[in-house]
Amino acid sequence: MTVNYNKLFEQAIQDLKTENRYRVFTELGRHAGSFPRASRHTANGPTEVTIWCSNDYLGMGQHPKVLKAMKDAVDRYGAGAGGTRNISGNTHMICELEKELADLHGKESALVFTSGYVSNDATISTLGKLLPGAVILSDELNHASMIEGVRHSGCEKMIFRHNDIIDLEEKLKTIDPNRPKIIAFESVYSMDGDISPMKAICDLADKYNAITYLDEVHAVGLYGPRGGGIAEREGLMDRLTIMEGTLGKAFGIVGGFITSTSDIVDSIRSYASGFIFTTSMPPVIAAGALASVRHLKESNAERISHQERAATLKKLLADAGLPVLQTPTHIVPVMVYDAALCKQATDMLLEDYGIYIQPINYPTVPRGEERLRITPSPLHDDKMMASLVTALKEVWGRLGLKQAA
Repeated sequence: MTVNYNKLFEQAIQDLKTENRYRVFTELGRHAGSFPRASRHTANGPTEVTIWCSNDYLGMGQHPKVLKAMKDAVDRYGAGAGGTRNISGNTHMICELEKELADLHGKESALVFTSGYVSNDATISTLGKLLPGAVILSDELNHASMIEGVRHSGCEKMIFRHNDIIDLEEKLKTIDPNRPKIIAFESVYSMDGDISPMKAICDLADKYNAITYLDEVHAVGLYGPRGGGIAEREGLMDRLTIMEGTLGKAFGIVGGFITSTSDIVDSIRSYASGFIFTTSMPPVIAAGALASVRHLKESNAERISHQERAATLKKLLADAGLPVLQTPTHIVPVMVYDAALCKQATDMLLEDYGIYIQPINYPTVPRGEERLRITPSPLHDDKMMASLVTALKEVWGRLGLKQAA
């Protein structure tokens, strides 16, 4: 008997469709200089849509300083990096970018990766391998990249309840004081928009002689006087052992990074296969990221406007009777609680109203917690917000979805 490989793959896809979890990627072309407008490309030709779920939170992917820096860099350095940093060398732009990122978090050193996923996976897994007998304590809602890093570390792991300090301490108490301990958590959790009890976690790390690994991907650029994240806003950067972030969200480009002591960063650089064997970030990308980081260190206007826009939209949605979660951050979740209805709602918004929002379902969120995850930017004006609220009210009515309690 032979294996019918095609049948197995067909069944895997059908399983997703049966569970209403099959994801369809919409072909879009963002309009340079007019974000959040984009063209949706179909067989019938392009139509204009408004993007409401981008992680380019501040629209920095369209900022004139960023675009100029990238244009200048491609003329000066060319397109690609030429290979891994180990073989092809460090490009000047990456070295400059790492200096800026270390300064952003008040750390001795920084290391840039090709994505935030890679930076989490490579760093956490390498930490576990470099610390004999280590235990990694991980928040149950940590990002998939952190979970993969823990898995690849080969360490013993303990999962503590989300943002639960009591549960975390109970687990720390059970670990031999002589064993290395890593507490891994995020600052802003991207689906519920809540914030970790960072100071309390740092206090426990001090008490039980653990190091801390903080993922700030949904906070860098957005919080703190210079965009250093929640840790900067709360005055806690010096208490975090390793801070990880992304260049693909608030900074509007692509890439990930860590900042820490020189010895820790050098250890990750020297041992992490996810860094060593990956082609380096192209200089044109590093140049754009560098311009974005430098601008947001100096300018608070984008952050102020961003918070105002998020607060305004939350109020408009609540006033309209829509089930929006009132988060303490810029994340605006509108709850649907059903995978099939969530997909129908987003399809209607796209086809009938020119509004692009992706459905969020399992495994990104637990089953039964399906939602629309809306991310207003400083470039979403009042007219766009009014159109969104009207469209959501009509779609909710057409589908008979739950109103706010």
